[in-house]
Amino acid sequence: MAAFDSSVWTMLSLLPFRLRRFIGDSLRAGDSPDAILDSLLAALTESRSSFAARAAAALARADAAGLDAVPWSDPRYPPALAAIFDPPPLLWVRGVMRALDAPAVAIVGSRAASPYALAVAERLAADLASCGVVVVSGMARGVDSAAHRGALAGVETRRASSRGDGVCVATIAVLGSGADVIYPPEHRTLASSIMEAGAIVSELAPGARPLPYFFPLRNRIISGLSRAVVVIEAGDKSGSLITARAALEQGREVLAVPGNVLSGRNRGTHGLLRDGAKIVESADDILEELGPSVSRDASGAPERPAAWTTPADPILACLTPGEPCDLDAIAERSGLAPARVLPRLFDLEMQGLVARAGGGRFVRFDRTC
Repeated sequence: MAAFDSSVWTMLSLLPFRLRRFIGDSLRAGDSPDAILDSLLAALTESRSSFAARAAAALARADAAGLDAVPWSDPRYPPALAAIFDPPPLLWVRGVMRALDAPAVAIVGSRAASPYALAVAERLAADLASCGVVVVSGMARGVDSAAHRGALAGVETRRASSRGDGVCVATIAVLGSGADVIYPPEHRTLASSIMEAGAIVSELAPGARPLPYFFPLRNRIISGLSRAVVVIEAGDKSGSLITARAALEQGREVLAVPGNVLSGRNRGTHGLLRDGAKIVESADDILEELGPSVSRDASGAPERPAAWTTPADPILACLTPGEPCDLDAIAERSGLAPARVLPRLFDLEMQGLVARAGGGRFVRFDRTC
């Protein structure tokens, strides 16, 4: 584990969800985890010592299960997730940590998916993974599991074509249970494969059971880790629409795959399309939406990112070399909306012009652009 006060961050992650929503703003304001914890504990009857005992038990279980605890202040914490309104104060991660660094796209959809939806999810995920894009989903039955399987197949294609640079990562599964509690249980084999070529992630303490209200909450993490969300076969009341709404609130792109108008399975998806979501027919539609940081060359390999590297670049111009700056400050200085700033920062990071500095902050390298 990284060097940090694991007990305090774990106690923050154990707070009720009604209090956790206040943590993000306090962290971005520079308040210490200890001060935030004391302030929020004042609203509860449970003592700090009781929380400390629960945190110690969670950390012990994490060590036994091989989970890595990644707090908001850790440089390994995904900056895209750190920048959302209500980021998890702590992520429990099992698998390849590098999966959290790659450009990612979420694919979500129906649990009771049709053969068409399963085939589309698997194909899109395989094509994205073969181009170096990590596929994020929730490891649920149906579209989610098809997307994970497709991504795993796609990364094998990438390895076989010798386009992999070191450790290839394929997919991230965000659970509505502890990262050591596989749900649904028939996906244990799939989970093992994901941990070998990606990561299993949860904000819930190790051992947490998959309770119904955890799943809508985890959807904001699926979208928060991703630069775009693709919805496949969602009905009127599909949980995938919760993910789509979270994506829009977070400034992510929402895309949708059209389906059969007669079955009723696609009313939610077609509603997204009527509201302006981009139609997806192939992975190229998604890659185009991601912009210049992820695109294919003639051989199908990802091209070197096109550069916004002139001295007039508004993002670079508002960053002082060596001085970390958070997303809100960059947006204010540059005059760009946060939804536009974050993708640009990712592109500049891939070009080696900026780097993440932990806690959702970025720093410019001292070099000529």
